Amino acid sequence: MKVVAIIQARTGSTRLPGKVLKDLKGKTVLFHVIERVQQVVNVDEVVVATTDLPQDDGLVEEVERIGVPYIRGSEEDVLSRYYQAAKKHQSDVVIRITSDCPVIDPHIIDYMIDEFHARDAHLVSNAGSNLSERTFPRGMDVEVFSFEALEEANSHGEKAYHREHVTPYLYENLKSISYYKQKRDDSSLRLTLDTEDDWRLIQEIYNHLYHGEHDFYLEDIRSLFQEKPQLKDLNAHVEQKKVKGQEE
Repeated sequence: MKVVAIIQARTGSTRLPGKVLKDLKGKTVLFHVIERVQQVVNVDEVVVATTDLPQDDGLVEEVERIGVPYIRGSEEDVLSRYYQAAKKHQSDVVIRITSDCPVIDPHIIDYMIDEFHARDAHLVSNAGSNLSERTFPRGMDVEVFSFEALEEANSHGEKAYHREHVTPYLYENLKSISYYKQKRDDSSLRLTLDTEDDWRLIQEIYNHLYHGEHDFYLEDIRSLFQEKPQLKDLNAHVEQKKVKGQEE
């Protein structure tokens, strides 16, 4: 059973354009995301899904430099990008990651893959639109689903938000969904990269914890916040963008 992590990436972010190519301790944000996902033990391949727009040519050059496979497709139809990437790389299980998560924790991804297999679910998520089910910070979002579920979504997801946000169709139509939770509630924390204030926090985290190796994880970030609680205030006021069917 082949497990493929697909990272969606583009440079046309509305709130922080070019964020995935920003320099973070001498490497791009995208490089850090890929390197962290490559630490996942149970992932067989990491693939980047980007757009076919000329503005993302530089992103493709960076992906080629890093040395991971990629596919290019419609900017707005991200669902089809995922489907084409999963089909091309013969995925049985798909891990959905977004490129604005430079502190994504590979251990969480591994735990969720184990949960997917153990529960025989069609979708395991620590994100989604139901905020009452969320216990992990923004920026730790992971969704694990079967290729069959992705294929169904690609075939039947007709609404614009189904195509743009990949998994809303699954949340609306799958009966077997498992929410992966932790004992503590960190849902109020923002560890994602969407605004300038998010960027300030990510830089602070990397300045304190990154020393050339990706050997820091969610627990280390929690410890940093206990030591320096003022860091959490840097982006505490930022509101998450809302889309129908899913928060993203």
